[in-house]
Amino acid sequence: MNASIQASLSLCLFLFLPFLAGAAPAAGAEAGAVQAGAEQAGAVQTGAVQTGVTPEAQAATADRGPPPEPMQGVPPSRASQVTMKNYREYPMSKWAFRNAGAPLHVVMVPREGDIRTLAGPLRPELGQRMFTDSDGRELPFDALFEANYADGVVVVQGSRLLHERYFHDFDAHTQHIWFSMTKSLASAAFGLLVAEGKVDLQASPAAYIPELKGSGFERVTLQQVLDHATAIDFHETYTDYESDFFRHYAPALNLAWLPGAADVQPGDAEIYGVHDFLARYIRPDPALQPGQAFDYNSTNADLLGWLIARLSGQSFEDYVQEHIWSRLGAEHDAYLAVDRAYMPVATGGMNTTLRDAARFGMMIRDRGRYLGEQILPAAWIDATLDISDQLRDNMRANPKYSGDPWLAYHNMWWVLDDQAGEYCAVGIHGQVIYINRTADTVMAWFSSQPVASAAGNPEFHSKLAVARQLARQLTRRSDLQ
Repeated sequence: MNASIQASLSLCLFLFLPFLAGAAPAAGAEAGAVQAGAEQAGAVQTGAVQTGVTPEAQAATADRGPPPEPMQGVPPSRASQVTMKNYREYPMSKWAFRNAGAPLHVVMVPREGDIRTLAGPLRPELGQRMFTDSDGRELPFDALFEANYADGVVVVQGSRLLHERYFHDFDAHTQHIWFSMTKSLASAAFGLLVAEGKVDLQASPAAYIPELKGSGFERVTLQQVLDHATAIDFHETYTDYESDFFRHYAPALNLAWLPGAADVQPGDAEIYGVHDFLARYIRPDPALQPGQAFDYNSTNADLLGWLIARLSGQSFEDYVQEHIWSRLGAEHDAYLAVDRAYMPVATGGMNTTLRDAARFGMMIRDRGRYLGEQILPAAWIDATLDISDQLRDNMRANPKYSGDPWLAYHNMWWVLDDQAGEYCAVGIHGQVIYINRTADTVMAWFSSQPVASAAGNPEFHSKLAVARQLARQLTRRSDLQ
């Protein structure tokens, strides 16, 4: 197997991290079967949060040469077939990430109304501007993004579409999975409920969801949920096959190949959907107090989706559709992956076209306003950039991000510069909506990076660094023409 597939994971971008081993066991699976599946897909290590293939697996795959391009032939050859087991492995991911509805269960989020055109004229010279990536290669903007596994990139300043390029057979009319960028969408939807006075950020989630009483979420505030500072005793652990993570959370998400789990029925499973897991298996970490540390944990976003549905009386997908997606002038329908109980995955299931992702970013950049219509409360958008000393300290204290440019994590956004209004929605494998208020700029790109995480990942950071450089260039008067 190519060394690039030895994915180095960080919880900073987690959505489907339980599935990097390629085979997560169903509840009640025999230990031997679990171990065999793990050995087949590669051993996973905690601590550094890394996953890699065993030497035996490397040797076995080396003789077979590089994997084929996905979905070749009619019907596709067995070797090129995308499956639930391999859809996140490169190069299968190039096809799977733009066809996520094939391996995953999804629900529709319909567009409505007139399409709000992203007007040009395009400036193709931007694609030829020279930048240097993390490997020291000096490349034109487009070539740099393509070399670092981008599937597409768009650049918008004000309401003007400045640049747009697609790679790997991806195009402007095809949806792509967001992964954990979905968390930022969930936060946006939640802000509407805050503005309506339906929820108190200093209250416990258990005040609104009684099923959470006695869980690790009872002692935390909703603000701490939004900041991943919940101090819960649940960790995305990939070596303990008897852990709650493997035995319950992964099967509940239903977003990976799970041996023997396809036919599991609700009455036969201890944990069926993610909501079951949140209520029954999240416990407090006795070594920490809520708010003391930043520990990125996808269950926080799962909880946020549950809260939105419970407080609004609508499903998560219907609430997002009515209050956000239908009001953006999107070009295309979106869709959301769902868990085993067919509940939308608020932690990372959104799929859209790239232009529509940029439209969402433009609305956020413009303080919740889009083409004269206030879609989200401006105060909620502004709150993302209100970074306390505690939030800064929490980021600095987390060793996973010691070499990364993040200032803080707040309201399920990654903040780069609070003064410049520079922040991002981020998903594993290189999904980014980049916002720079000072430059009046939004960039969005989708990727199929073999390495999932952003932490220390040169492919991810090459693209992010170049986006920041281009945004700074676009603040110059000569570049505003």
